[in-house]
Parts: sequence; structure tokens; C-alpha cells
Amino acid sequence: MNSKFDPMYRTAGYLLGALLAVGAIIWAESEIWYCVNYLRQRADTVSSDGFHLSDQLESRMRALNDDVFRYSQQESPERGAVIEKESEALRQWLADHRAAPVAPPQLELLAKAETLYARYAAHAGLVLQTNHAQLALAPWREQKERILGEILALTVELNRAEKAALSGFMDQTQRSMDMLYRKLIISSLVLLTMGAVLGYLAYRGVIVPLRSRLWQSQRVIERQEKLSSLGVLAAGVAHEIRNPLTSIKARLFTQQSLLEEKSEALEDNAFITEEISRLEKIVADFLAFARPSEPQMIALKATQPFRDLEGLFRPALTKANIELKKEFLADPHIQADPAQLKQVLINLVQNAAESMGRDGTITLRTRIQKRHLATHPATVAVIEVEDTGPGIPPEVQKRLFDPFFTTKASGTGLGLSIAARILEKHGGTLEYQTEPNRGTIFRLVLPIAASET
Repeated sequence: MNSKFDPMYRTAGYLLGALLAVGAIIWAESEIWYCVNYLRQRADTVSSDGFHLSDQLESRMRALNDDVFRYSQQESPERGAVIEKESEALRQWLADHRAAPVAPPQLELLAKAETLYARYAAHAGLVLQTNHAQLALAPWREQKERILGEILALTVELNRAEKAALSGFMDQTQRSMDMLYRKLIISSLVLLTMGAVLGYLAYRGVIVPLRSRLWQSQRVIERQEKLSSLGVLAAGVAHEIRNPLTSIKARLFTQQSLLEEKSEALEDNAFITEEISRLEKIVADFLAFARPSEPQMIALKATQPFRDLEGLFRPALTKANIELKKEFLADPHIQADPAQLKQVLINLVQNAAESMGRDGTITLRTRIQKRHLATHPATVAVIEVEDTGPGIPPEVQKRLFDPFFTTKASGTGLGLSIAARILEKHGGTLEYQTEPNRGTIFRLVLPIAASET
């Protein structure tokens, strides 16, 4: 009897074992994919503004306060309209972020910021609604700065809360990664006899790219934290420098009418005025790098910035015997801020011309490529500025996009850093390719407008 039913039992046992193995595989794989999808969703959120609300709030408040201060010095209907627009935008920004999914400590601080801002707006509005002659400006300014100080102190608390949230985010992500590794080990044991290759492919096809994305995302967060700190420093320095410069410039302007024409004193006055303007330009460049303005996107042809700027480039290049060539291989529509895009191209063309000095060729080129953009394959517009200069030395390449690094005697070292941040705000990248004694190519890689994809 046993000999009769033993094959049946063995077959049932094999089937039962196979079903248990398949069930274990399905369970293990479902757990792994759940964890992978969870990590992928978290990785996709690391570039959000949720960790940088303090920087944005501080920047907006300082910009608004600067405009209110200038209005208190000199009434201007245009500036008053700007102040009202900025005030409404900040009020809406606070309301929007209070409704956004942020951590409870940040939400509580945003609520306090909204209350403090209401006090600030009510007090600042006095200067818009009252004749300056009837308003005691000194006490008014003292009270305004006191409220501003409370808001800025609150941004420091908000910054700490953001760092704590970021630390919690990274710790939770690391724990999830550790759990994922443990599940992979269990799954590998189950799959050892039924598909070692499957485990290998899962590791190579999912885990490694995910780990790379998380590492890249962590690098992005670290860089954004550094830029956030630099933005706070830049705004504070600009606030402390701009007001004295404005006062000095106003006094110099008043003094001009008291000086004799062609006198040494008048020449000194003009020289000091020019140097103050140069200082203001340096401060403006510093702020443009530390807290770049949001691009005002419109649809335009990829070649349009080159066509608009050609007349600006050509006279100086012709004088230096530098040929300006155009190779427009494609002309797709892109979404971009024309002013910011022109700012980047002017910087790149000027750098190319300065690298050659005299006698050379600058080629302006547009084309379409298939490549990865923001970790996803996409059709992109590539805008190139190529020169026939000496190329970029290896020691310079390592620091090419570092802020304040420059090889020019009078440069600030912010041109390429600002250009890279502008491209980042546009959802693209700034790349370069160089070869000694052969020249350099800078590439603006931008997504094509949705209507053309």
C-alpha cells in the first residue's frame, strides 16, 4: 500500500513545496517592490521646497522690507504698487505653504510667521496710507525693524526645524534601505535553487540605480543647504551694504550741484559715484547667485536668444578679428525666461571671446538630442557656444563652477555659477567639453516644450 501511494505523496509534496516556494517568492518580491516604490517616491520628493521654507521666507521679507524702507525715504506710486503686489504675494505664499504637507513643527512656525507678518503688513501699510509729513518716521521705522527682527528670528527656528526634518528624512530612508537589504537576503535564500539570476537582475536593475539616485539626491540636498546658508548670508550682507551705499550716493548727487565744473572735487565726486555703482553691481551679482529670481517662463524658439543678441556680439568680435558662425541644425520650442537665457549666453560668449583674445571663431549652434534629463529619458534642445581658444586647464576644470573662483584679474567668479543655477531653475543643465589647444564647448541642455514632444 505504501509503495502504491508513495509516488502520489511525493508528487503532492513537490506540488505543495512548489506552491509554498512560489508563495514565499511572491511574498518576498511584493515586500521588496513595496519598499523600492516607497524609496523611489521619497527620492522624488527630496528636491521639493519643503526643506527650504526659511530661506524663501527670509528672502521675501528682506526684499519687501527694502522696498518699504526706500518708499519711506521717497514716496513713489510705482514703488507703492510694487510693495502692495509683493505683500499680497507673500501673504498668499504663507497661506499656500500652511496648506502644504509639511512637518507639524514647520507648520506651527509658519502659523506664527503668518501672524507676525500680519502685524508687519499692518504697520508697514501706515507709510503707504499716511503723508510722510504727518508720520513720525523714526518711531515707525524702529517698530517696523522690531517686527522684522521677530520674523527673522523665527526663520532661524524654522531653519532648525527644516534641518531636523531633513535629518529625520535621511534616517528613515537609511532604515528603509537596511530593511530592504534584509529582505533581499531572505529572498535570495528562497530563490537560490529557483532563480539566482533573477535576484542578480533585481539587484542590478533596481537597487543599484535606486541607491545611485538616493546618493545623487543627498548630494543635491547638501548643495541646496550650502546655497541656502549662503543665501541668508548674502541677503544680510546686501541689506547692510545697500542702505549705506544708497545714502552715500544720494549725498554725492546733492554735492554735485555745489561743485564747480571741471574741478578736481567734481572729478573725485564722479569717481566715487562710479566705484559705488561697481560695488552695487558686485552685491547684485552676489545676490543673483545666492538667491536667483524665479524664471518667468514663456514659449520661444531655441535660436531666438542668439538672433536677439547677434547685433550685440558682432561689433566687438569683428574688432578683435573673431568670426561669429551660426549652425542652427534645429529650432524647437522651449519654455524659458528670455532675459535669464540671454544673461547666460552673454556670459558664455564673452568668456569665449576673452579666452581667445584675438583671431578665432565662435560658433553658435542649436540641435535636438535624446538623453537623460532629471534621471528620465527625454528629447531635449541643446544650445551650444563653441570657441577655438586654448581650452580649459585641468586644474581650472575642477573648480570651474565654484562660486568666487576666477582666473580673471577683475572677475567676481560668479558668472558660471549663476549660469548653472539659472539652468537648474529651468529644469536643464549646463555642461562643457574642452580640449587643450582645440577649444571649448559649453552646452545649455533644456527640455523641449510639451507641445513638440
